[in-house]
Amino acid sequence: MEGIWFTEKQLPGLAVSCLVKKTLHHEKSEYQDVKVVETDTFGTMLLLDNVIQTNVRDEFIYHEMISFPALNTHPNPENVLVIGGGDGGTIREVAKHPRVKKATLVEIDGVVVEVSKKYLPTIAAGLEDPKVEVKIDDGIKHVKDNKNTYDVILVDSTDPIGPAVGLFAKEFYTDVFNALKEDGIFVAQTASPVFNGEMIKRIHKDLGEIFPVKDLYVATIPTYPGGYWCFTMGSKKHSPREVAKESIAAPNTRYYSPDVHFGALALPPFVEELVK
Repeated sequence: MEGIWFTEKQLPGLAVSCLVKKTLHHEKSEYQDVKVVETDTFGTMLLLDNVIQTNVRDEFIYHEMISFPALNTHPNPENVLVIGGGDGGTIREVAKHPRVKKATLVEIDGVVVEVSKKYLPTIAAGLEDPKVEVKIDDGIKHVKDNKNTYDVILVDSTDPIGPAVGLFAKEFYTDVFNALKEDGIFVAQTASPVFNGEMIKRIHKDLGEIFPVKDLYVATIPTYPGGYWCFTMGSKKHSPREVAKESIAAPNTRYYSPDVHFGALALPPFVEELVK
């Protein structure tokens, strides 16, 4: 795959293409097809089963937005779990937060971790942070086995296919609730409000039956389907809408800020309809 166009078929009637200058790595792990390519527009890009996961040009948007809204909503997020996210971008942002003391990454596919360290060093840099512990394990099992442990849990998963299917199930959200401490917060990426509305409705309904506080916020991420993405939060106590603006930490961020924290919660009417 060199000097040709890679095309990801995002939906039955939608595809996105990138000009690939060079294939840097390709192997089949136990769980998925793992590929790293050098693209003309987005730089180095990680593909899993030929689906774009992250790239060096716009990764900061996703990784900051899955992390900081919850970290700043919780008054003292000392112990944080990231499920998935083997590229290291989310755990990198978590480790930057001044009140985080320990960050655990549980990734099912060790190949993703090793490949990211080698070919995506700016994204994977956080994997070597002294706050971070990396476990190659099943995240679904991990939350079942660790009750009342974490202040914040972030689910940085692929789409709900293959090994990630269980990460979008109500049973998993219940186990996440139980793995959180009494004022814990959970966030998951929940795809496109333009193309995945029914899934978002179902997730929001499920979380409403488990968590006292639930919310949804959005960000613009160019390489994901439609370029408009949402994240869903479940909280035992704290609301992202009630955070004191002066308390928000945004260390060396490029997208997230105190203003963006609240702006991301201002939903267009068609998105509000999904979560009523």
